[in-house]
Amino acid sequence: MPTPPRFIARLAGLVAAMGLLVAPLRAQRAAVEAPRGVVTSAHYLASEAGLEMLRRGGNAVDAAVATGLALAVVYPIAGNLGGGGFMLVQLADGRSVAIDYRETAPAAATRDMYLDAQGNVMAGPGSSVLGWRASGVPGAVAGLAHALEKYGSGKISWADACEPARRLAAEGHAITQGAATQFHNSGRNLAQFEESKRIFLNGGAHWQAGDLFRQPDLAATLARLQQHGPREFYEGETARKIAAAMAAQGGLITLADLKGYKVAERAPVRGIYRGHTIVTMPPPSSGGVALLQMLAMLEPHDVAQLGPNSAAKYHLLAEVMRRAFRDRAEYMGDPDFVSVPVAPLLDRDYLKRRMADFSPDRASVSEKIEPGLGAMKLSQIAATSPRESTETTHYSVVDAAGNAVATTTTLNGNFGSGVTIPGAGFLMNNEMDDFTAKVGVKNMFGLLQGAANAIQPGKRPLSSMTPTVVLKDGQLLLVTGSPGGPTIINTVLQVILNVVDHRMPVAQAVEVPRVHHQWMPDQLTFERYGISADTLALLKAKGHTVVERQSYEGGYQGDAETIAIDPQTKLRLGAADPRKPDSRAVGY
Repeated sequence: MPTPPRFIARLAGLVAAMGLLVAPLRAQRAAVEAPRGVVTSAHYLASEAGLEMLRRGGNAVDAAVATGLALAVVYPIAGNLGGGGFMLVQLADGRSVAIDYRETAPAAATRDMYLDAQGNVMAGPGSSVLGWRASGVPGAVAGLAHALEKYGSGKISWADACEPARRLAAEGHAITQGAATQFHNSGRNLAQFEESKRIFLNGGAHWQAGDLFRQPDLAATLARLQQHGPREFYEGETARKIAAAMAAQGGLITLADLKGYKVAERAPVRGIYRGHTIVTMPPPSSGGVALLQMLAMLEPHDVAQLGPNSAAKYHLLAEVMRRAFRDRAEYMGDPDFVSVPVAPLLDRDYLKRRMADFSPDRASVSEKIEPGLGAMKLSQIAATSPRESTETTHYSVVDAAGNAVATTTTLNGNFGSGVTIPGAGFLMNNEMDDFTAKVGVKNMFGLLQGAANAIQPGKRPLSSMTPTVVLKDGQLLLVTGSPGGPTIINTVLQVILNVVDHRMPVAQAVEVPRVHHQWMPDQLTFERYGISADTLALLKAKGHTVVERQSYEGGYQGDAETIAIDPQTKLRLGAADPRKPDSRAVGY
């Protein structure tokens, strides 16, 4: 009988409290080995929903769609119908496609809509972070439906893919300790909106671990999507509920915005790292370009020789991270609205020059790092720390034929804008905060962003989501991604380095400690229990400001739900990240 995840989380917490943990792990987990297919996600019931599709003869895309819809029910902090995301599909025949169903700015959105009369960025309800004006037009339903129609097996219908989610919403599921904690910790925001308070805070009484959580309004929404198809969300009763609530509460999204939403297919960006092909997300994600930049800057260095947790390695990582994030701040945006210089940013000679001033003995000063293709003058540089975020979620799927899907989906902040659509049962995103509200002023993740990411109607905000696939000799090797705001990119980087350079088994590659630098603020963050005192002293001696991560998630970074393929046995090896107590890899 499997150990209940609630018990695992409590046991890991007890061990940590006793001072026995030396790495940021809730509990050690072995990889799930399966000869045919594997699904791994942040919630075991969502993983089971995907596996149900595989067992019925569906492919990886079918399973990914069912997993994504189920996450909207069992993982409302990030799983969603009212948000958006990116799906990277790597087909067994070698084709790959990036499906962009990122939210878009409503037609009524304006460049300075989140500035007050004094020109300062607003906070609280009505801002880009909280309430009815914070949401972009949701793309999740359209994106999942597009993937199923175009790349599904044909054996699983849209109604089939919706059914596990509808069933979970109608019949309910037991609240885990992890979910109860998430609801409680976000209670202050959720309580400001009556519908969110009623559903997610149990009317103010708060949910407890073990409570049966039924969501009849969400079940009815999913039933409408089953009966009338995915366009119901954009043109039917659900669309009318969204538009009516927005109009009544001062929100911006209209029926015309919903009807006009379109999914975009894009060519993934690709790079080579030590003979491995990296396939990852293009703009409007900044993640893929930054990831490939960092890998190219690292390739001249013997990362394996430095060791997985050495001060020398962490110093090197901090230096490539700060240079990539400096370029991110300047050049990244929606390619449908601005010219993103992807090829120049990935040019090997350019990246060699980018590291010309690297010193193995001394940290760079972020304020002195200019963007490599031209400088930007910042009006303000705040000294605040980046805030860890669990609002995004990632899941990975590999099927028996070798098709693979890496999907990262988001509401942006924890439980998005805090707003639930009355009678529909789902939360809305606060994705407008991913735009540049004001050049030189940081967003909720501590990121400085440029004018290329300014608000425009119909535009997609810049993202850090980095769903990624790694190939070796043309064969699938790794499927990965993570939540975590700007930490996403660096989490994916380190999982790849752990597999390629350090030759770790996939479960260990996911479990080991992670670090993060994002140019500004000029600090290297590390996971609790993740750096020894000796390593910390060596990094400080090199001039780094080193800060332990602080968050109610226990100081952890990311949730890299990952699948590897054993090159010899071809077994699918699913690694659920132990940083999330409810995550699970399942296979058959």
